[in-house]
Amino acid sequence: MLTQLRELRSHDGFTSLAISRFISNFGNGLSPIALAYGVLSIPGADGSDLSLVMAARFVPLIAFMLFGGVIGDRFKRNRIVGTVDIIGSFFAAVSAISFIAGFPSIWLLALMGALFGVLNALWWPAMSGVLPEILPKEKLQHGNAVIGLMTNIGFIAGTLLGGIVVTLYGSGWALLTDAITFFIAGVLVLKIDLPAMPVREKNSMLHDLKLGWIEFSSRSWVVAMVVTFAAINACFESMLQVLGPLAFNEGDAGPKHWSYNLAALTVGMMIGGAVALKVKFPRPLAISMVLIATSALWDFAIALELPIIFPIISALFSGFAIEIFMVNWNTSMQKHIPEESFSRVTSYDAFGSFGIAPLGIVIAGPIAATIGISNALWWTGGITCVAALLSLLVKSVRELRN
Repeated sequence: MLTQLRELRSHDGFTSLAISRFISNFGNGLSPIALAYGVLSIPGADGSDLSLVMAARFVPLIAFMLFGGVIGDRFKRNRIVGTVDIIGSFFAAVSAISFIAGFPSIWLLALMGALFGVLNALWWPAMSGVLPEILPKEKLQHGNAVIGLMTNIGFIAGTLLGGIVVTLYGSGWALLTDAITFFIAGVLVLKIDLPAMPVREKNSMLHDLKLGWIEFSSRSWVVAMVVTFAAINACFESMLQVLGPLAFNEGDAGPKHWSYNLAALTVGMMIGGAVALKVKFPRPLAISMVLIATSALWDFAIALELPIIFPIISALFSGFAIEIFMVNWNTSMQKHIPEESFSRVTSYDAFGSFGIAPLGIVIAGPIAATIGISNALWWTGGITCVAALLSLLVKSVRELRN
């Protein structure tokens, strides 16, 4: 592993990118816990309000994602990522200050989330294309694995601290830390010296989107994964953003117990990243989707209201499965999609994969109130398992090789 790390560090920009992901995700580890329990601490707030705030950033993310893909293929991607992170830090700071100063409201938090979602629509397609501009294709799996490890180490540190900070000091200070990490990460990425984007024929945005669609739709394995994860992400995000916090909202220990689950998820992702550094998967998507199907154990463990150790172990395995998929998916995309249309194809991927996630988040709170949190979790886990296994019916998914 040390040899691989030395080789990766020799490529200009890789170290800055890895450090920025660690710093940014330290803040990202704090924010879900801080925001979820901050919303629930507002007088009169309930699961429906939590659904509204958590869904607010997803709607503009989806709405502007394709636009972000075109931008990501036209301009230097690290400049887009860095600028967006810096601007986004100010929106995160507004939410933080509202808690610290004592004037939080559901609508203010939803507005800040929506503005952040617009920025994220520009960030996502651009960020996905930064690593392929730094590393040669033969080192992309190792690079993705290391970036994933740094991301998850930062996230677990933030998650473990998040439960403590929220319990002792409240949500505002945790969210303010998140804002500061965004600013620092943005500066680091902005300073990476990437080569200029290749000169391309100036076309209309619709023309560029059409070419991106052709690249996207011509690959059945990409389309199959996007359709599959439209269902899986709707379930996962509703569990992660709403159902999980609601399930662990009893007593003062609730935020800490949920933070332990998120920490275990991230430890599992770290283990998955370490395995991906060492193992080359001959059929990367096939093994990934089997693992994703079994990741539904986390939903089921929470639904059964088992002792805390069982959801934690299940979260650990789910994290392992998710990271194996993410490394294999990112590597497959980076190796098979042309660089000049990569951000657009990624934007179609994200647009489809997360297209109905906001709906899942919005209805999760009301559904939990109607049929119970446990029953809602049985549904999210069941849909995840079935959708993942159905994707294996597509031959190109089973047989894709890198």
